[in-house]
This record gives sequence, C-alpha cells and structure tokens, in this order.
Amino acid sequence: MNSKANLFLILAVIGAAVLIDHVQSNPAVDLFGGYEIISVCMTNCAQCKRMYGTFFNGQLCAEACLEFKGKIVPDCEDIGSIAGFLNRAELKKFA
Repeated sequence: MNSKANLFLILAVIGAAVLIDHVQSNPAVDLFGGYEIISVCMTNCAQCKRMYGTFFNGQLCAEACLEFKGKIVPDCEDIGSIAGFLNRAELKKFA
C-alpha cells in the first residue's frame, strides 16, 4: 500500500511538471512587437500637449516614446510622469 502511494505521488509530480512546462503566456504589454505601447505613449503625449499647450513640450515627449520604446508612458494627471516634458521657460513667466 505504501509503495502504491509513493508511485501515485511520483506520477502526480511528473504530470504536474509536464503540464507546467507546456504553459505559454502572451504578455499584454508587448503586443505587435511593442508598436501598440509606443502608440499609446504618443497618444498620451498629444493629449498632454492639448491640455497644457505651450507649457508642455510634445515633441520631446514623442521623441522619448520612440527612444525608450514606450517604456515611459506619460500620464497627463501625474506630474511626476510629465515633469521632464514641461517647458520651464513658459512656467517661469507665470511664477
């Protein structure tokens, strides 16, 4: 009886290892070779430019999207994510 339990346990472990080995995943971020996330990044740059006008450097934002392949996506409502793209010269006029 003990040997049957050990055999069952060994077969269960081997079966689980075989099933786990064949599991595949598709990352949601890197669809179409990364082009989709770059598009999201560029769209967010355009949205921030519309929101902030001359205070936001949209071209620099778009260049960053291409350079970093969309890894840094600006969020117009998060000052930390757009701080590098704010036009400081324009901001100083109102300070």
